[in-house]
Amino acid sequence: VQLQASGGGLVQAGGSLRLSCAASGRTFSNYGMGWFRQAPGKEREFVAAISWSGRSTYYVDSVKGRFTISRDNAKNTVTMQMNSLKPEDTAVYYCAAGRGPTAAAMTYDYWGQGTQVTVSS
Repeated sequence: VQLQASGGGLVQAGGSLRLSCAASGRTFSNYGMGWFRQAPGKEREFVAAISWSGRSTYYVDSVKGRFTISRDNAKNTVTMQMNSLKPEDTAVYYCAAGRGPTAAAMTYDYWGQGTQVTVSS
């Protein structure tokens, strides 16, 4: 599976961004999908995941109520709507496909190239 993330940018605190991840190659609907992020000087962190069907979603506590992950298997895309953004959300965001949905990066076999999200205070 090849993954292409997009939608990052610079936004003020309280603003919104919508990240997208386009998949190609293998059957997209076979995979759980996840979003991770990595801030400068910090380890990669799980953000959100969604099951192959879209029925189950999981979030890290710090984004619950602000971020929403969804997928469209007909379009081979997964998106993450990010609202009420905070400066601490600043990071490179990566989409991933794997055996999930889980919070464990090791369960994801394919990774996109990342998209930068910067939230100014």
